[in-house]
Amino acid sequence: MSSLLTAMRSATNAPTVLTVEAILENRFYALALKDAALKLIAMHDAAPRIVRYTADMKRWLLTQSILAFHFQRVTSPSHPGLTAAKLNALIAESDVASKNTAFAHLAEMRNYGLLVDTHESGDRRVRQLRISETAETLIREWFDEHLKSLDMLDRGTRFSRSSADRRLLWYAQPRMSQSLFHDPNWTSPPQTVDAFVRTASGSNILHDLMSRLPPERELEPRMPIGPLRIGEFFKRYAISRTHARRLFDRAHLLGTCGWELSSNSGDFWLGAELIRDYRHWQAVKFAAIDEAFEWACCHVPEPTNEQREG
Repeated sequence: MSSLLTAMRSATNAPTVLTVEAILENRFYALALKDAALKLIAMHDAAPRIVRYTADMKRWLLTQSILAFHFQRVTSPSHPGLTAAKLNALIAESDVASKNTAFAHLAEMRNYGLLVDTHESGDRRVRQLRISETAETLIREWFDEHLKSLDMLDRGTRFSRSSADRRLLWYAQPRMSQSLFHDPNWTSPPQTVDAFVRTASGSNILHDLMSRLPPERELEPRMPIGPLRIGEFFKRYAISRTHARRLFDRAHLLGTCGWELSSNSGDFWLGAELIRDYRHWQAVKFAAIDEAFEWACCHVPEPTNEQREG
């Protein structure tokens, strides 16, 4: 393990981190993005009630912030760690969510076993929390699947390095989370993307639509993706028929997508503007993950004997 860690550091002393521009210009990006979207949808299908906690922008930011508090505590025991009060203080510095929304999100994550109390007694506002094994397994899957997609761009070794040292996630996730939390290119995407990601399960629906694009085709003003029925979305993503219809109506009014024929019939199409905006928005995330991962490779300490044995 020690020799492997040394090799990892040697390979990443001066890492070539992919920028947003480099990702967008990469000829394999459309394929890698389709691959990532399909994996995100598969994660939802495997655990729909749990994955919905990251299925819109507000919940995504809250959940990633909660994970960051936990991993900072794991890597640095002197860090205060996660409490409801600490999360509220972070949220107060931004307009991500209200205090009530943040507390409700914590309560829901507790109810589904994603968060557990480290001590049963005491004031809940200051009680230390940690994520469960289930939650860490899910974020590790999410993280590693993105590393695999990044590896598709440059034949990299990110996933193999992550598999060799599970601690890399602990160091990379807080850095990635902080980067995206404060990046308006991620938190405030163009209106075409925002129309989806500000609504319940909207991010998953957008990934689903984009996964149907043929990655090898050049962009046209309208890109057909085949027949599509609204019913498949409200059933798959556990939202009401009314919510699904409103989401598609709003996107259609923006001119970003729609059906070729009246009465929601014929092939469904995605507009080039929506596709470009989605690709840029996702490239911001890809770049943040790549930078945080390479930083973690350079800063993860030598493993302890206990970690080597584990």
